[in-house]
Amino acid sequence: MRTWTVLVPLTALGAGLLFATSASTAQGTDLRADRRLQLTELISRERADVQRTEREAAELRATVAETADRVAAADSRVQRATAPRELEIAAGLVPVSGPAVTVSLDDAPRRRGRPTTGDPDDLVVHQQDVQSVVNALWAGGAEAMTLMGQRVVSTSAVRCVGNTVVLHGRVYSPPFVVTALGDPAALRDALDEEPGVALFREYVDRFGLGYDVRTSASQTLPAYDGPLELPSVARRPLP
Repeated sequence: MRTWTVLVPLTALGAGLLFATSASTAQGTDLRADRRLQLTELISRERADVQRTEREAAELRATVAETADRVAAADSRVQRATAPRELEIAAGLVPVSGPAVTVSLDDAPRRRGRPTTGDPDDLVVHQQDVQSVVNALWAGGAEAMTLMGQRVVSTSAVRCVGNTVVLHGRVYSPPFVVTALGDPAALRDALDEEPGVALFREYVDRFGLGYDVRTSASQTLPAYDGPLELPSVARRPLP
């Protein structure tokens, strides 16, 4: 009994010290919420740093291209070195302009009077829907293309995560906008002939998904500004 008489006050005193230390550190705030806030701030700061670096890299590439063009006009050696301009255009490394068709795909809004569906997937845009539009536009003779304002090149891969699209490491929410340069009539015909697009339009009519096609007389698509290296492929040693 005498031991308990000593331990109880000591335990209470220790607990009181812990509470006082925690209260002093928190200063009236939730310590766990503080950590979550710090993590959110860190992510936002790192994202801002990446965006600033991308802008600086784009400015440097533009400066290099402008300087090379200016020097090439007076130096035949530089002109020969920069001659493969057509390859840069084909690879999407320079901005291009011309008549264009823009396609917008969007999830179905919740509205009364719409047919109900037991599958929520019927109401959202999927990866195959975006890919059907992209493939149709290439088949229709598109000379260049962007998805969500990013230039689509031969190494681009469209991926869906939930109801978002991931392209070149960036995540986008609907509506998903695809713009293609080329003959507008041919591009529209290719969209009408693509089975995947036709299936999506059936869901547009039934469930109210968004599908909009517009033509512009002239539009400028930006250059591709991502990495040019292909991912390495592991190979097994030869026997």
